[in-house]
Amino acid sequence: MRHTIVADEEQLLSDVRTLLEEEPYEAPPRESDIVVELIRLREEMPNAKDEDKGALLEQYDRIAAILEQIRDSRDKPTVDPDSPYFAHIQLEESGKRRDVFLGKATRIQRGIRIVDWRNAPISRIFYRYQQGEEYEEELGNRIVEGEVVARRTLTINLGILHRIDAPEGTFRKEDATWTLIAPQARRLAGGEGSALRAHGAGTAKDRRLGTNLAGHRRRADKRLPDIAGLIDPEQFELITKPSSGFVVIRGTAGSGKTTVALHRIAWMAFSDPVINSPATMFVVFSPGLKDYIAHVLPSLGVPHVQVVDFRSWARRLRKAHFRALPNQIREDTPAVVIRLKLPPAVMVALGRQVALVNGPRTMEQAIDDWNSLFTRTELLQEVLEEIDPGVFTEADLAKVADWSRDRFDEILKWQEGDREVEASLDVEDDAILLRAWQLRVGPLRRKKRNVRFRHIAVDEVQDFTPIEVRVLMDCLDHHQSITLAGDTQQHVMKDAGFTSWAEFFGHLGLQGTAVNTLKVAYRSSKQVVDFSLKVLGDLREDTEPPLVTRDGPPVELFRFTDHGACVAFLSDVLNELTHQEPMASVAVLSSSSHISNMYFNGLIRGEVPRLRRVSQQKFTFTPGVEVTEIDQVKGLEFDYVILVEASAHQFPDTPSARRLLHVGGTRAVHQLWITTVGDPSPIIGEAMA
Repeated sequence: MRHTIVADEEQLLSDVRTLLEEEPYEAPPRESDIVVELIRLREEMPNAKDEDKGALLEQYDRIAAILEQIRDSRDKPTVDPDSPYFAHIQLEESGKRRDVFLGKATRIQRGIRIVDWRNAPISRIFYRYQQGEEYEEELGNRIVEGEVVARRTLTINLGILHRIDAPEGTFRKEDATWTLIAPQARRLAGGEGSALRAHGAGTAKDRRLGTNLAGHRRRADKRLPDIAGLIDPEQFELITKPSSGFVVIRGTAGSGKTTVALHRIAWMAFSDPVINSPATMFVVFSPGLKDYIAHVLPSLGVPHVQVVDFRSWARRLRKAHFRALPNQIREDTPAVVIRLKLPPAVMVALGRQVALVNGPRTMEQAIDDWNSLFTRTELLQEVLEEIDPGVFTEADLAKVADWSRDRFDEILKWQEGDREVEASLDVEDDAILLRAWQLRVGPLRRKKRNVRFRHIAVDEVQDFTPIEVRVLMDCLDHHQSITLAGDTQQHVMKDAGFTSWAEFFGHLGLQGTAVNTLKVAYRSSKQVVDFSLKVLGDLREDTEPPLVTRDGPPVELFRFTDHGACVAFLSDVLNELTHQEPMASVAVLSSSSHISNMYFNGLIRGEVPRLRRVSQQKFTFTPGVEVTEIDQVKGLEFDYVILVEASAHQFPDTPSARRLLHVGGTRAVHQLWITTVGDPSPIIGEAMA
């Protein structure tokens, strides 16, 4: 027998689809006749009598307003009969009940209310209140009070209801049969008890990914609710902040930072169509995350937003602005030179260099500023003593200066036509040169117009250097609208200079900027979150643990005597998992490309299906097993994660190794395994204690 909740939701869906079928969407009238009339009036007005011009102008304005309304209605989204809404709330006010549905378009007709979540004031009730709670909200010009009788998120595909998430539980339809999964209460994570189970060498043969462990079900449901229906009140408040100014979002891995930044763009675009255009840019650090975001934004109704990885974007602009410089990228630059081009001191020193030299506003002078920055050691030494004392020695700066002079001499010869020299730049030079242009010449340009953005969102900002963020900030229009999302606990770019939010903002000249913290970890289970927080040790920022929404199997450590035994074990379990869960995504992560190649080649011999070796972050985002390095997966998630060769040699007890293990662990949605040949990393030993 069907549950009453299922029966109610199926009947409501039937009513909505009947309405949409009986009264389909009508396209707005054609514009051509109206445009012709506007042209006629415009041509008539110059020759009209003075006493008639006022009436003609009024008529012109009225018809132009009609044309604008037609164009607005054509651009607005319409309710899709196959997926008309993703959430349902039933409200009781003054003894009367009404049903309201949240979707991606609005349709209010014949007693049915479907509202756009991005715009309708009543949607605030869904995001701010839980089922059974009383509410008081200002809707329009009046205060409304009542109770949320029902609050549910729904999965509707091709006009069929597949899933209902309610406080009473999750109802899931499989082969025309509905099953009920009892709800799991939220609970605090924080390291109480052990979240990690260790196995000795040769004792792991009975372990399987995805199997029932301590009563945990295998993930079988592939139809998940629309993400907009899962936004919590804290996230909703950030999404709906004013569209001008700075919004800074921090939070632990899996807390929804990227979700908030994406939905904030969708929300702003509803009231400001310019947002849904190339005038908005979503900036990521990794090409892999760029591909993922580019697939998500169209589903939120903002398909025209630019999605870029910073270095590709900066390189294109640098080539356009500095045509006199070579485009070849150097790969043999000494580490000390690269390190010096990353910290905040570079931005400060460049600003002083431009201020001290009274040069012309030209490309050539900007190039001279860039070269002088690294060849005049006195200025660099002065700034470093103020900002990063003791990080670079005089010998370091002398080496950088000598290297830079030699490279600039090669560039000069290349500019004179000598193509035998290996004139080239470092990747890090692109942002520095663009900043030199902004300081010396003025705004960046594209096709003879200033580069100006209505809004910029920067994800994983902790891996950007201050000079890179400053370049972006100076590309904002007068609204100065930017969203910065990040987590210093996932900071894996060791020399980029991001030590704390306060210092980072200080370098950017944004002292006093408020940081909004997301406190719920949605992605991973309690056991994965516990483990990932423990490996941070003293690097952990918050004394209070995040709120975790669900339990899962324990994190497990497997020790082997050699890599061949480990590969054989993983081949067996991955073959079984891909057979039992063909839609599962699995990441096999290591600390280096050498180890990734070794395990990939071994798993090929083990005939693991849908096995892929990922390099340069070229993920497919399809089911299967992907082998890559931990630093390739920032911002991504997988059903199952296996950290291979987590040995003391590969992960010594250093801050960077702790952050790397934290990032790798928090990619897991359902289950996390760790393997090692020989002694495990002391970081893992500490997490087990």
